[in-house]
Amino acid sequence: MKNILVLGLLILFLSSCKTEVKKEKSYDDNVEVRDPELAKESDREKIRTTAEAIADANGLQKWNKVKELKFTFNIDRDSSHYARSWSWKPKNDMVTLTSAQDTITYNRTQLDSTSIKADQGFINDKYWLLAPYNLVWDAASFTSKHEVKAIAPISNTEMQKLTIVYKDKGGYTPGDAYDFYFKGDFIIKEWVFRQGNTAEPSLITSWEDYQNFNGIKIAKTHNRKDGNWKLYFTDVAVIME
Repeated sequence: MKNILVLGLLILFLSSCKTEVKKEKSYDDNVEVRDPELAKESDREKIRTTAEAIADANGLQKWNKVKELKFTFNIDRDSSHYARSWSWKPKNDMVTLTSAQDTITYNRTQLDSTSIKADQGFINDKYWLLAPYNLVWDAASFTSKHEVKAIAPISNTEMQKLTIVYKDKGGYTPGDAYDFYFKGDFIIKEWVFRQGNTAEPSLITSWEDYQNFNGIKIAKTHNRKDGNWKLYFTDVAVIME
């Protein structure tokens, strides 16, 4: 998870951005998930796909109340540190990037040659932050497969596995694949990014340090399986209406 990152430090080890498809919900994953605790209806269970169950477990029901989302994307690798900060107002899709190099404000519906470079970074960083939601937002853009039993690559423990493969057209990095590992609570514990749907992993990291921001659950830390590498979020703020 063509490389989406435009700033030099990240080019070597990250590629995970995707376009957003917010309205359609069409899945190849036909697994029915029953979870009365997360059901919106009090008098009956709601049947959902695995992807919807993961998104709901992370608070997707609260997303329509989000007025503004702020966060700083950080990477520590060996002795180097990289950071850039974002403000996103999803109601009108206004984004502000603040980095050591510049501050850019733009509307995602009106991209030009300058803002599109910033937007590539935004989509990448937001994907790391809100990937569970993208399982619903991007539903029309990928195929999926759910395995009830699989071995997670970092912990070597048995978990469930949801694999999604993005279509070959559209987005900044078409054709990429992701393997999400989770248990019965549908909270992601580990994932694998496979660029271009290759068999070999391009990147494996944990999902940890979860925090609840007004109902929006976010994993603030991602550690790589091997090597001195850490991706994490600071200054996270979810402002509700």
